[in-house]
Amino acid sequence: MGDDAKQGIVQRGLEGVIAAKSGITHIDGQKGELLYRGYDIRDLALNCSFEEVAYLVWNGDLPNEEQLREFTMELKAHRALSVRTMALLRGYPITSPPMTLLRTAASTLGILDPRAESDAVHTNLSIAIEITARIATVIATYHRLRQKKEPIPPDPHLPFAANFLFTLFGERADELRERIFDKCLTLHIDHGFNASTFAARVTAATLSDIYSAITSAIGTLRGPLHGGANQKVMAMLQEIDRPERARDYVLNLLKQRKLVMGFGHRVYKTEDPRATLLRQWCRELGEHTGQTKWWEISKIIEDTMMEEKNLNCNVDFYSATVYHMIGIPEDFFTPVFAMTRMVGWTAHILEQYQDNRLIRPRAQYVGPRGRKAGAVRRAPRTKGQANRGAIDVPANSKTGPQQTGARLHCSGVSIPRGLAVGSHQPQPLIEVMLVAFQLQVLNLGDCHGPVDLRGLV
Repeated sequence: MGDDAKQGIVQRGLEGVIAAKSGITHIDGQKGELLYRGYDIRDLALNCSFEEVAYLVWNGDLPNEEQLREFTMELKAHRALSVRTMALLRGYPITSPPMTLLRTAASTLGILDPRAESDAVHTNLSIAIEITARIATVIATYHRLRQKKEPIPPDPHLPFAANFLFTLFGERADELRERIFDKCLTLHIDHGFNASTFAARVTAATLSDIYSAITSAIGTLRGPLHGGANQKVMAMLQEIDRPERARDYVLNLLKQRKLVMGFGHRVYKTEDPRATLLRQWCRELGEHTGQTKWWEISKIIEDTMMEEKNLNCNVDFYSATVYHMIGIPEDFFTPVFAMTRMVGWTAHILEQYQDNRLIRPRAQYVGPRGRKAGAVRRAPRTKGQANRGAIDVPANSKTGPQQTGARLHCSGVSIPRGLAVGSHQPQPLIEVMLVAFQLQVLNLGDCHGPVDLRGLV
C-alpha cells in the first residue's frame, strides 16, 4: 500500500479532527455548552467582569480580591501608546481597512518590544497582558484619527470596557452600554480551535514569537469566512429597515437559495449559549435607546429561519444590533472582536509553547503519476523564433544607443551590457525588471537595436 493510501479519509477543513489537548475552552455543540476553564459562559458573563474572566483564561483560576486589584492595575498601566507607535499610527492612511491597520499595528508593537524573542513563560504572559491593553488603544486611536479628531488618552480610573468606549467616543457611555459591552467582551474571549486561534497555534508551534502568532491570528480573522459576519448582519438589517418587511425579505433570500447572515454554525447543533444572552441584551438596549425596531426585525428573522430551515441564530446575529446600539461603527465590529479575542489567542499561544509539537498535517496527493521528463520533445526553433524574448527597439534615433563601460544608455535609461542580444550573462532580477519597466514607460523612443531580457537568470 502506498504512503498516500495510508493517510486515511481526508477531513476537509479539518472538520471534527482533534488536533491537540487544551485546558482553556470546552464546547459541546450538541448541548449548546461553552466553558472557560470549567466555568459556564453564562455564569461568567452574568457574574464576572471582563478583567476577572481574562485573568481566569490566562491563569486557570478566578482571581481573589488582591489578585484582581494587581491585575487590573497592570492592564491599566499598559494602555498608553509610545510616542513612536503613535507617530506610526498617524502615518498610516486613514482610508486603510481597520483590520489591515490592526494587523500591521500588532506587528509594529513586536518590532518595538525588545522582549519579543523571549521564551520565558512569565515574560510572554506579561506581553499578552500588555498587547491586550495596547491593542484596545490602537483601535480607538485609529477611529479618532480617521474622523480627523485627536486621540483620547486612556482614563486610568475606568475599567477596560468603559475606558475603551470612552477613548472611542470621546465621552463616557451610559451605565447600561458600559455594562453590556463588558459582558460582550467576555462572550468573545475564546472559542476553541477556530480558524484564527488555530493559525496562532500553528505559528507558535514553529517557536516563532508571540507577536508573529498574534499577527497570524489577525490576518486569519480578517478573512470574510471567519470575521465580519456581524457586520454583514447589520447591513442586512439596515436594508430591511422596517419590521413589516423582514419576513418577506428572508423568504425571498431563501427562494433564491442565498445565505441569511447570522445563522448556522460549524460546531453548534442547537442554540449558541452566547446568542441566548445577546438576544436579551439586544431587547434591553432597544428599549433603552428607543431603537426597538432592530430587536423587532431580528426576532422576525429568527422566527422565520426556525420555521423554514430549523436553523438557530449564532453569536454574530444579535451581536450586530448590540454593537450598533452601543454606538460602535460597523466596520469596527471585527476589530473589537479581535481586541477581546487577544486574551484567548495569547492563552492558546502560551499553552502551545508549554507542550509544543510542530503542527505538520499531510495532504492526500491527487495529481498525476509516472510522468517522464525525457518524453517531452522540444520542437526546433525556427529563424523567426530566434530572438523570442528580445525587445526590438525601433531604429528611429538619430544618435543611437551610447555605450559607456559595461552599460548602454538610451533616453536616460542605463541598460546592462549583459542584456544586449547574444549576451546571456546572469543579471540581478530586480535590475532586469527595472530596465524593462523603464523602457516600457519611455516607449523605447530614442533607441535602436534589440534589447534581450532573456539573460535574467
